[in-house]
Amino acid sequence: MVDSGRFSYSRDTAEIASEQHDVEAGPPSRDIRQHGISKDPARSTMFDLGEIDVHWDAEAEAVWAFMAPSGRPNFSREMLRDAQTWYSETKRLFDAGEMPVKYIVAGSHFPGVFNLGGDLDLFCACIENGDLPGLRRYGHACIDVVYQTWKNADIPAVSIALAQGDALGGGFEALLCFDVVIAERRARFGLPEMLFGLFPGMGAYSILARKLGRLMAERMILSGKVYSAEEMYDMGIVHILVDDGEGERAVRDYMAANRRHHSGHVGVFQAGRRVDPLEYGELQDIVDNWALSALKISLTDVRMMRRLASAQHRLAG
Repeated sequence: MVDSGRFSYSRDTAEIASEQHDVEAGPPSRDIRQHGISKDPARSTMFDLGEIDVHWDAEAEAVWAFMAPSGRPNFSREMLRDAQTWYSETKRLFDAGEMPVKYIVAGSHFPGVFNLGGDLDLFCACIENGDLPGLRRYGHACIDVVYQTWKNADIPAVSIALAQGDALGGGFEALLCFDVVIAERRARFGLPEMLFGLFPGMGAYSILARKLGRLMAERMILSGKVYSAEEMYDMGIVHILVDDGEGERAVRDYMAANRRHHSGHVGVFQAGRRVDPLEYGELQDIVDNWALSALKISLTDVRMMRRLASAQHRLAG
């Protein structure tokens, strides 16, 4: 079900669905330190996180953060914790004048994957135990990160998501929050939650409706389709599309080309957030509805979820 070191939702879910019916009727990212980026001299905890590799590029005035999961490339509780630390420490150092941040860049060091989304093992355990508070706690931790990303951690910076691999489910939700998305052609994007009877509850509807309109948001969510980077570029979700292996260079080129007009770019993106504001309460209401819905899915859907979690475990080795 997993080949060439890459997880395939479209292939694996098809195989899993077929098996259930019988019973039930790319290369790794280059280390950014190769390009002259070193750790900030300030002794901040964000430069020593377990799940995210953070570096400060003083010349470009950019914070680079690459997800480096110790296990599956998803939003584990540890990954969510480290993301919160990354944002809070970036804000603290900016306010203290120690890091004049103009760009916030997020990517992944996991080969072929940006992020595969929610913690399916946790979902299954909570559903099987009827643990509504557990689902809500996890969902609220996710939207805490989503909301910080949407606001750029309350810093007048331009945020850039670098997708060098698949951004699915919650991974796609997180990526949608960034001002600019730069993607390599091998990257794929989608919201496959409907394949196991759920919907993406951590921001997908809210953000897609603001970017593409409610009808397109519903079409994408209900279909469970996985889209190519080129399709996302045609829709306007991906802003810059580059060949495989050229993503980091494209980010550096973007920052160099636009730094002179940085203030204007920040103003445009801030205006967009003011025209279509996103309140935390909206995200919270949707998460609470998602948690209630999760407890109502069938045993067949839970089995599907567990099989997908197993495929992710095999991907992580």
